[in-house]
Amino acid sequence: MSNDTFTTTTNKSWFSRMGNAVTGILFGVILFFGSFVLLTWNEGRAIKREKTLKIGAGLVVAVSPDEILAANQGRLVHFSGTAVANGTVTDPLFGIVADALKLRRDVEMYQWDQSEKTTTKEKLGGGTETTTTYSYAKKWSSSRIDSSLFKVPGGHENPAEMSVQGQTFEAPGIHVGAYQLSPYLVQLINNYLARPVTKEESEAASARRSSPVELTTNGALYLGKDPANPVIGDLRITYEQAVSGPVSVIASQVANTLEPFTVKDLGSIELLKVGTLSAEAMFQQEQDGNTLLTWIMRLVGFVMMLVGISLITNILSVVASVIPFLGNVVSA
Repeated sequence: MSNDTFTTTTNKSWFSRMGNAVTGILFGVILFFGSFVLLTWNEGRAIKREKTLKIGAGLVVAVSPDEILAANQGRLVHFSGTAVANGTVTDPLFGIVADALKLRRDVEMYQWDQSEKTTTKEKLGGGTETTTTYSYAKKWSSSRIDSSLFKVPGGHENPAEMSVQGQTFEAPGIHVGAYQLSPYLVQLINNYLARPVTKEESEAASARRSSPVELTTNGALYLGKDPANPVIGDLRITYEQAVSGPVSVIASQVANTLEPFTVKDLGSIELLKVGTLSAEAMFQQEQDGNTLLTWIMRLVGFVMMLVGISLITNILSVVASVIPFLGNVVSA
């Protein structure tokens, strides 16, 4: 085997398995009843959100973004227009400037990664033999992989931190016509496009950091010696930008800004979609999203319930596993 693949074999007695099964019952009960709490909360959340959107759909008023009318103060308004900013947006670390609403810096680090493959065999008498193979490979990852948790950390050490983190930068004064967008609405602008770095920008970034910054063929900044032969700890930095363009908004008009519209005892409404959409279409998209989230949470609750029942009843298969074949039948 190569030095990057290691196999371990462990044996567990029937009494040890019984102890784990008894402990598993406790966690199974928690998961089983926790699933009912989750499902109950989810149904209540879904109903409230549906009612909130239905009420909002009946109250919303179409307005022009070019003029703010005092008569609409505090009302739920809808408009479409072009989102623009009062200036450019800059990444101060590397000096990258974009004529856009938002600039996103994505960072990846070249690191070791561990994968596992486990097989378990039951033995006569109720014990088990577990064989686990740990494999190690180098990969690019946008988050730090903690190598101290590896089964075999020696020779597979990753840096303790990423020297550069991913971050999103926003241009000042993002607005649509006369309306200033709230920080939350700005977050919802997601029409990102790749923003390659130029050779001139790469050279300026090197001078700015007083350390070599290479430029890859696809317009990414590279913090390392050779992009074609990465080593552990090298960083690859790419940029994306959200440019000025049409957006549609539904929110409460407060002076020249926009805030969440609160439906008493139910919830709030503050929506932004990229593109030109009617209020009806926006509310329908939100209702569809609410339905999708409801079914996802139902699935999560069902899985919790199933795992809980499995943990509670696992002791039966452990008891029967004194004879391996019988244990498999009971487990099934």
